[in-house]
Parts: sequence; C-alpha cells; structure tokens
Amino acid sequence: MSTLITNIAELMTQDAEHRVLRDAAVVIEGERISWLGPAAGAPAADEAVDAGGRALLPGWVDSHTHLIFAGDRTAEFEARMAGQSYSAGGIAVTTGATRSTSDYDLTRLAMGRVAEAVAQGTTYLETKTGYGLDLENEARSARIASTVADEVTYLGAHLVPAGVDAEEYTEMVCGPMLAAVRPYVRWADVFCEQGAFNEDQSRRVLLACKAAGLGLRVHGNQLGEGPGVRLAVEVGAASVDHVNYLSAADVDALAATWSGWDPNGGSGGSGIRGTVATCLPACDLSTRQPLAPGRDLLDAGVQIALASNCNPGTSYTSSMAFCVTTAVLQMRLSVHEAVRAATYGGALALGRESGNDVDGERAVGSIAVGHRADLHLLNAPSATHLAYRPGIPLTHAVWRAGVAQAVR
Repeated sequence: MSTLITNIAELMTQDAEHRVLRDAAVVIEGERISWLGPAAGAPAADEAVDAGGRALLPGWVDSHTHLIFAGDRTAEFEARMAGQSYSAGGIAVTTGATRSTSDYDLTRLAMGRVAEAVAQGTTYLETKTGYGLDLENEARSARIASTVADEVTYLGAHLVPAGVDAEEYTEMVCGPMLAAVRPYVRWADVFCEQGAFNEDQSRRVLLACKAAGLGLRVHGNQLGEGPGVRLAVEVGAASVDHVNYLSAADVDALAATWSGWDPNGGSGGSGIRGTVATCLPACDLSTRQPLAPGRDLLDAGVQIALASNCNPGTSYTSSMAFCVTTAVLQMRLSVHEAVRAATYGGALALGRESGNDVDGERAVGSIAVGHRADLHLLNAPSATHLAYRPGIPLTHAVWRAGVAQAVR
C-alpha cells in the first residue's frame, strides 16, 4: 500500500543536507519513505492525501521521558512556584505511588501518555525506569516500558531510597537490579547530581552497565556545575541531559567529541558520534533553573537535542512543540535549529539517526528515502508558525511508521 502526500508548502527534511523543499510531495510505502521531491514530479500511489498547502516535518523524537509512574506532585509544584527551590528528593513521592499501583494501571497510564504525545506529533519516544527503586519494581517498570515505548532506559540510579545505604544501593544497581532489567532495556542512565549519585557512584553504575552491553546516558549539570558532563564524555555516553550549568571546559569537552564528525562518514571525517547535549526547556521553566545554553553549545560545534522530560515532578508535559517554541523564543535557536534538535537531534541521542533499506534498521528524525515514515503535518504553511503562534495546537496529521495516527 502506497500513499502520496502532495501539495506540501514546506517540507523540512532535516536530512544530511538540511534541505527545505517547497511545493513538495512524499510517497510512503509500508513503513518507509520511498520518494520525495517536487509535487509536479510525484509518482502515482494507491491513495493520495492533499496537504492543503501545509508544512511537513519529521515526527518529533522525544529522547528523554519518565512515563512509568503513578501519583501526583501538584503540591510540590505549587510550593516551587511559591519560591521553594527544587531538589531531587521529590522523586520519593512518586516512588511510593508507583510501587502501590498495579501492572494494569501503570501500563494504562503510560499508554495514555504515549497517545497524548503521538497526537501532538511525537513519533519516536524513549522512556526510563527510575520510580521503582528496588529490584522488583525496577524490573517491573522496565518490562512495562518495553511494551509502550520505542526505547527503554534503565534508571535504577535515579535516587537512593530513604533508609537505604547509598553504597549498598549502588552495588545492587550495578548487580542484581541490572541483571533483572537487562532483557527489557537498551540504555542505562544515572542522576549524577547533588542529592542523588556522586561521581564515583555514577561512574561505577555506568561502567557496569556498559559492560552489560547497554548504551549510556547521564543526567548531569542540572542543579549546578558538577562532574556530569565530564563523566559522560569519559565513558562515551550517547547523551548528557539537562546541562543547565556548564563551564567553558564542559562546553569544550563536549565539542571535542564531535571534532571531525561527518554524519555521512565522508572522506576526512568520522562516522563516530560524540555526546549529544540534550536540553530540557520545559523542565527548566518548571524548576526555575537557567535555560540550558543551547545557543552556546551549537556555536561551539556540539550536537544538541530537545526533549520533553515528561515526568510528574518537574516537567509534566509531552508537548515537544512547546519545547521547540521555548528554544526559539528564549534559547535563541532559529526555528530550523530547534526543529532539528527535536527531530534529528533526538534520533542522534538515541543512535537512530541512520539506517535504511540496506541495513534494515530504519532511521528516524529525518525525511529521506528508506527512512521510517514518521511524519508530522502542521496546520500552518511553515514551521515558523510553531514559534510565531506560541501555544496554538498546530498538529494536523501524524504518520508513525507509515500509519496514520489519531489526532485530537
């Protein structure tokens, strides 16, 4: 079955050439993109969709969420808005509610959050464990996450539970808990931050998870300058997320990981990806932290991603459009840069930016022949309207792996 989407006013590919096509068309065959180019030259297809002069983007790639949870932290949010500073301790409130919720209800809640994200244009999504914080409940969270998300990250090292010795807990995270979650996860993460895990504990967790064959991520430099970025670079993490407080040395270290990188692996370049800096602007606003320095990172040559950090305590939103809008209006990114960070950047952070008909693992986050047909049609003639009309729901249609999705 093939579908032709035609009469596209602006097609923002986010491919290696950063192409923006006008009066364009795209053909979907099964789950893949089989053709794109000028609408006048489009081939025939089994069915046609008239985009009506709207803009077409890759679907959002949300590379950082925490969707496996129950409970409510409204009181904490109200206190923070009244002036109380954020600390990592609020995670314990969610842990209690999550542990006491059934598998069925945890799955139902997570599926609802995914559906909400997809209806707003998110077509590829990562989520983490981290609200179980004991062996049984972390394994349960990983299993449930594997049924609702595209990518699953083990975050047993989210917080040391109250009354538990930090060293003993770290050993469990590196040993029995890791073994229990391993069948369900592709990534591991650690909250390397004051009030959570120190540098030595974080390194032990990351190296144990790397030895188990997991890709690495780091929560780092959210509440102040610290070892998170340095550690992420040291262990070759795919991303370091939050990055609110960066020294010049941190920025230089991240930039060095991308030195000579060529996304096409061309002559004189390297196909080895560095460490993506993932900015979480919705969280920054909710916690009243300084916005991550996305402009400075881009100017230094660092690849960045934007993600929602959807979670009950500090960023209860799945709106990637809100993150893009904030990045343009307050982080000084251009519209094209912000959209790229929320699509290709997220794919890069998840190691899914490449792949085609040859290798069988289709790329996401960009529109190119052979890539997965993850598409987001805006009810606007250009992506600029995401920032030009902040807060207006602009999602008109969504295709996820070539299948049209419900849009509210």
